[in-house]
Amino acid sequence: MNSVTIARYCYALMFAALVTCAPAQAEKRVALVIGNSAYKSVPKLANPANDAGLIGGMLRKAGFDTVDVRQDLSAPEMRKALREFGARTRDADVAVIYYAGHGLEVDGTNYLIPTDAALETDTDVYDEALPIDRVLVSIEPAKQLRLVILDACRDNPFSKTMKRTVASRAIGRGLAKVEPTSPNTMIAFAAKAGSTASDGDSRNSPFAVALSEHLPKPGLDLRKAFGFVRDDVLRSTANKQEPFVYGSLGGDDVPLVPARPVATGPQANPQSELRRDYELALQLATRDGWEAFLAQYPDGFYANLAKGQLNKIAAEETRSAAEQKAKAAEQEKARLIAERAQKAEQEKAAAAAKAAEDARIAAEKQKQIEQAKAEAAERERKAAEAAAAKALAEKQAAEKAKAELAAKQAAERAEQAAKPAADRQLPEVENQKVAALSPAPTSTLSATDLTKSVQGELRRVGCLSAVPDGDWNTASQRSLALFNKYAGTQFDVKFASYDALNGLKAKPGRVCPLVCNFGFRADGDQCAKITCRAGYQVSEDNECEKIPERKPSPAARSEPRKRDQDRRDAESAAPKSQASGQMVCGGAGCRPVAKGCRLGTTKLNNGVTATTEICN
Repeated sequence: MNSVTIARYCYALMFAALVTCAPAQAEKRVALVIGNSAYKSVPKLANPANDAGLIGGMLRKAGFDTVDVRQDLSAPEMRKALREFGARTRDADVAVIYYAGHGLEVDGTNYLIPTDAALETDTDVYDEALPIDRVLVSIEPAKQLRLVILDACRDNPFSKTMKRTVASRAIGRGLAKVEPTSPNTMIAFAAKAGSTASDGDSRNSPFAVALSEHLPKPGLDLRKAFGFVRDDVLRSTANKQEPFVYGSLGGDDVPLVPARPVATGPQANPQSELRRDYELALQLATRDGWEAFLAQYPDGFYANLAKGQLNKIAAEETRSAAEQKAKAAEQEKARLIAERAQKAEQEKAAAAAKAAEDARIAAEKQKQIEQAKAEAAERERKAAEAAAAKALAEKQAAEKAKAELAAKQAAERAEQAAKPAADRQLPEVENQKVAALSPAPTSTLSATDLTKSVQGELRRVGCLSAVPDGDWNTASQRSLALFNKYAGTQFDVKFASYDALNGLKAKPGRVCPLVCNFGFRADGDQCAKITCRAGYQVSEDNECEKIPERKPSPAARSEPRKRDQDRRDAESAAPKSQASGQMVCGGAGCRPVAKGCRLGTTKLNNGVTATTEICN
């Protein structure tokens, strides 16, 4: 039995003893998550609602018994939520409150601002906002851990517009430092007291992203977890935002998620034994240990890492041998000088000492290079193992969530099939409650599939006419806005969400009214053309009405009389000449010029010129 196998056996015995002696004790953990985005008196915040959804989902995955997620609460609603949560903490071991939104510090006291607050003057904060002490009272009954997380250090617009009634009243930038008086109580700020936090350029704030990454790690002490959160936020904000934690805990580790017991059966990862042997050899850090490891595992990723460790050990041995040789050369040089050796021998010894020193320096550099390579390879190994473990955990969680969702949907379909149709049609108020209180399902749908599902549900309830294509465009946003209008919901229309999908699925039938073009009327879920019987036509009100009789206009009524008058005038007029149409008049009257004649002038006997009829 080699040294690696012996060490592995000892570690296994120690671990088995620890697992056997560990007490099995279930803790009751409850949480309240509030995200205020839609403020009525100041511009809307982009991320608090998203951050509340992210933290709520993280706490559910962490195994909390109850996680109550509330969004866009008014002052009465926030007080009611804290009162109800306080009742749940009376028999709880761990109580957590997360708040994202606007916060304000007045005269050293921190206040959480509801969405309906106006805060026109500095004294309005006492009536329209909630002090942090009210939050601490609601978690005080918890037995082991009380945690308040405030992502409320944003640049507050209320402090800029608020009128001051007393010049000496101080309104701070960010939140003020808080020292909890109850034991085992921690208050975490997104930014240090007196400074502001970033809302972030993405869907979630940097603080919320770091919390969701580190808080749910099983067995990780909260103080260390918040230290990792601080490092991530400083890194992502270029050292502009530093989270801070106030309060203290005892000497024992206090994780938000208890450490998971290690399974004693066969491991899912086939390389777990190989990795364990590698880590044991890494702890030994000897040539014999690495050679034994390579004899057992001559090929593969870990074998390459072991060879790198051997190279590092070889470089160290070469450096040590060169250093010893350099010391021997120095001693020889000193001896020759002491014995007054000849100059040539002294120079030769000096050259040998210099060569030995150069060799030592080169060996030292080579050792540093090999050590750097080994450290880099070790970092890559840990990163690869972490990535593989994370991928395996995500895959298992996704498969579990998918199975739970399928079972839930099958149960719902069976329940709906068993109920009569009248029982399945819930009142509108109940549908709104279900849509508001149902948690977002854990699903593995992609963004495109989620969008298609929401579009399909909008089409089913009559709010969308286009075919689902996975593109959340302006038409899809208008359709969700119509659904909010007629269903009384407040889903965000900028993107397709699981909350909107659940709210749509809760509606059994059409929600948006059917709108038909002129000449058509609604017939169930389709538009049918309006057909009127003879003598009737479609009116402007889209109804059949009788065609009115047309009455002649005054001009039309006078037309027959005008024609009769023209006829009588034509009959009474003298007949026209069939010749030239000229007339000749005399004492006996006028008559037409005779055929073959014409009018002309002639001179009478008395010398007067007159017009008369001239014939050939």
